[in-house]
Amino acid sequence: MIIERNFYLNKLIERRENGRIKVITGIRRCGKSVLLFELFRDYLKRTGVGDDHIIALKLDIGSNARYRNPQELDKYVRGRITDTNKPYYVLLDEIQEVKAIQNPWLNDKNETISFVDILLGLMDIKNADIYVTGSNSKMLSSDIMTEFKDRGDEIHVNPFMYKEFYGAYEGDKHNAWQEFITYGGLPRIISEKTDEDKSKYLQDLIRSTYLTDVVERNHIQKDISILDDLLNIIASSIGSLINPRKLENTFASVKQKKITDSTISTYLDDFADAFIIRKATQYDIKGKRYINTPLKYYFTDIGLRNAQLNFRQQEETHIMENVIYNELSARGFNIDVGVVEYNYKNAEGKSKRTKLEIDFVANKGNKRYYIQSAFAIPDEEKRLQETNSLRRINDSYRKIVVVHNHIIPWYDENGIFYIGVEDFALTYIGKLAKTI
Repeated sequence: MIIERNFYLNKLIERRENGRIKVITGIRRCGKSVLLFELFRDYLKRTGVGDDHIIALKLDIGSNARYRNPQELDKYVRGRITDTNKPYYVLLDEIQEVKAIQNPWLNDKNETISFVDILLGLMDIKNADIYVTGSNSKMLSSDIMTEFKDRGDEIHVNPFMYKEFYGAYEGDKHNAWQEFITYGGLPRIISEKTDEDKSKYLQDLIRSTYLTDVVERNHIQKDISILDDLLNIIASSIGSLINPRKLENTFASVKQKKITDSTISTYLDDFADAFIIRKATQYDIKGKRYINTPLKYYFTDIGLRNAQLNFRQQEETHIMENVIYNELSARGFNIDVGVVEYNYKNAEGKSKRTKLEIDFVANKGNKRYYIQSAFAIPDEEKRLQETNSLRRINDSYRKIVVVHNHIIPWYDENGIFYIGVEDFALTYIGKLAKTI
């Protein structure tokens, strides 16, 4: 079953023949290949592009292994471009599979040819419009985009947002939210019929695909069980600040494993590079400065988080916070963890300084939203507690409290907006995105 993903398809259509390399990134199995080879290819054919003007290669399958050599890839693509009058659309899946080789025309053994060189060379063909996908940000984000200079255009694809999942869900819609927060939004989950099949699919992905990718791509030689332990800690600590130095002590005392805080930081970056997790930095709202450590981490897909823990820890407070983060990220917001510091006097009359946290500071362009994830607000005392940090911010940006229960959205006397999490994902954030 092919599910429309117009949010991303329109991004590709808007960038068609814009003179740049369209770089589609995202975690494995999130739907990049379907987007490029099914949805976008069908769009091209509907607009009159013939099959002979679509050059498509999936580089992660065995039959195309020869094209992982950059010279062979270059030769193949150039050999297909025989018409100088009409555009050719070059669609290359999992471009990071193309390995750098020594430049055969130079004696310097340190001089190599990579897929970047090939893509930039193909751009000199005036009627070549190039699209590539990749599953690792080390291969396709800052460093590579710098090499592309102004010739690269990144489109990041996420697993299904809840609105996409809800629209494709074939069961009783009343069960959609519970399914989503349990098994997440990887597209294949929609077609798996039983809980057992969904669980097995996600657990196999974690162990056989994602962790294997991290080990192989980063040439990790040490005890790889540490990676699994570390990912368990992150999965259990959604919404908590993570300090690598403290984790070093935890591994030593609990696991009896010696691992330095710098290695832990490197592994966390490796997980982020593979799009398994995302990180959020603390931002001092009043001081207008970043606090670089510790950080918070969220799973790119909540189903993967649950599968990593064998579906044992289903704390909806953590899950809800992770889902809100993903919904904001998928809509293009830059997300920080907010910190508000203030002075007060204790019972003895002594001046004290403390700080409060705001779960998310979401920025997009010149817009900002302060968002608090509050599982339940059963009484006035709890409401005041949950909004304490928001009420101490003096600027005029929108302040939102997202609760677990379905409620009629409302504003309090301080202009703080309250809404249920499912409505936030289905309706409100959609309207929010359109206003920016």
